[in-house]
Amino acid sequence: MGLGGCIILIAVGAILTFATDWQMHGVNLTIVGVILMAVGLIGVATFSGIARRRRVVVPPTTPVVEEEPLHHRRADGYTEGYRDGYGV
Repeated sequence: MGLGGCIILIAVGAILTFATDWQMHGVNLTIVGVILMAVGLIGVATFSGIARRRRVVVPPTTPVVEEEPLHHRRADGYTEGYRDGYGV
């Protein structure tokens, strides 16, 4: 469960505790709301503790090696020196 789920639990618990006047036989919605808020707060504390310890490791970059062109153009527009057998 992520941070968003924990916040939703806290919100639903607060609504059940403070904003409703429903009566259900055998279920105390105030206690259910308090339990949901407590679980949401425990989740937020756990998530923030894990997020604080998480370290970002940057992978090493590979050096960019520029390759020599396969052929060279002369000043008059002709190419010379095909090394791979293909012409452009």
